[in-house]
Amino acid sequence: MTEPDRRRVLYVIVCAAGPAGDVGKLVTLAHQRGWDVQIIATPAALDFIDTAALEAQTGHPVRSDYRKPGEPHSPKADAIIVAPATYNTINKWANGIADTYALGILAEAPNLGIPVVVLPFVNTALASRRPFQQSTATLRAEGIRLLLGPGEFEPHAPGTGGTKLASFPWEGALEAIDTLTSHR
Repeated sequence: MTEPDRRRVLYVIVCAAGPAGDVGKLVTLAHQRGWDVQIIATPAALDFIDTAALEAQTGHPVRSDYRKPGEPHSPKADAIIVAPATYNTINKWANGIADTYALGILAEAPNLGIPVVVLPFVNTALASRRPFQQSTATLRAEGIRLLLGPGEFEPHAPGTGGTKLASFPWEGALEAIDTLTSHR
């Protein structure tokens, strides 16, 4: 396959939050838009997702650890969506902590010119904390597109996340990544 014929590669980084079990919806939408999808899960997210089903759907292994010597490389990412993004992942990423494979990828992405869209899933108690507000400001200043605020993802009251799963805006993440990549 020549380079112009190569499908665009979308990394979907999944964190351990309620909507993670429905990440296959995002994969379906991305496939419909011509993306080749590689799922990367934080270690905690592995308990939230159906790894075998996602591997069958994407045709790629779900990655949560760095590859071992001799293992093939993942295809190079053209774009990244982090969804659902947790309070923990957003704060670690903004503060330069790369203690997982997923965070290692995110740590490099801004300086590699890879467009990144973040679709958080946090409650109002966490979203109103100063560390979270500082982290989102830091990521935005580095060119990361955070879908957080009116008309995007709006934090829910503590203890009500389960009522927000069906309305998690997967489509909005794809629209944002398509907008970012259409200018490239």
